[in-house]
Amino acid sequence: MPDSKVIIVTGASSGFGNLAARALGRRGHIVYAGMRETAGRNADKVDELRRLSAAESIDVRGIEMDVQDQDSVDAAIARITAEQQRIDVVVHNAGHMVLGPTEAYTPEQLAELYDINVISTQRVNRAVLPLLRRQGSGHLVWIGSSSTRGGHPPFLAPYFAAKAGMDALAESYAAELVKFGIGTTIVVPGAYPSGTNHFLHASPPGDPARAAEYDEAYGKLREEMAARLEGIFPAGRGVEEVADEIVRVVDRPAAERPYRVHIDPSRDGSEVVSAVYDRIRAEFYHRIGIAELLNANPSL
Repeated sequence: MPDSKVIIVTGASSGFGNLAARALGRRGHIVYAGMRETAGRNADKVDELRRLSAAESIDVRGIEMDVQDQDSVDAAIARITAEQQRIDVVVHNAGHMVLGPTEAYTPEQLAELYDINVISTQRVNRAVLPLLRRQGSGHLVWIGSSSTRGGHPPFLAPYFAAKAGMDALAESYAAELVKFGIGTTIVVPGAYPSGTNHFLHASPPGDPARAAEYDEAYGKLREEMAARLEGIFPAGRGVEEVADEIVRVVDRPAAERPYRVHIDPSRDGSEVVSAVYDRIRAEFYHRIGIAELLNANPSL
């Protein structure tokens, strides 16, 4: 069992975040599962984690954290710091998905999606990084998407664009934090057609009349999207393996943390493209004399 770490997981009411919080707790870590409306619609999720912790003698705590509200994020980080005097790992997991014709999403919807998937990480970082820099240690784990560099279907563009933005932000942070002893790992899941609420809770377009103009040409294809993804998904694989990978990278010694890892049963090509992309990034850093800012372990 590794040394116990204090970990905050954002967007932990369901999906990857909830599974990761539970798995990390079972490894002996102190886990704060961030979610909004802990006294409202997610009160049952908090109770579930409380019962789980009591039944299994682990420490997983639901905590109010609305990643779209800086005051809420600041309060959560302040509470964890007061209770534990440190934070070791931040898992940037909060996110939201859409499904529909890109043209039918309003600009305001794209901005909202970008806020949830990208700007939310900036709120958390601004709250937690002063502590991590004072500690001289820490680990940011970013939950990305294979869509950023792999093959991916249409009708998910606003979500994919936001995840690509988050990936770019994570890369810059990796270089800007390494001299403070703060590591970075980008965890890249592929498309899991079941086991999360991504497709169930995907937001429809805000302009249904515009969306309807796509129905004749694309309606059947769009309706079959989840089934098509499921059709190439291999049997015997499940969403829990993403949580297991998060545990694996968190438990590794600081000197052995991978920069990027993929969990993609459908093999959409992201791992191949990322290997080339990360190599080019590393070569460029060498060319301009900043190789000291690179992670020692490009991928594992």
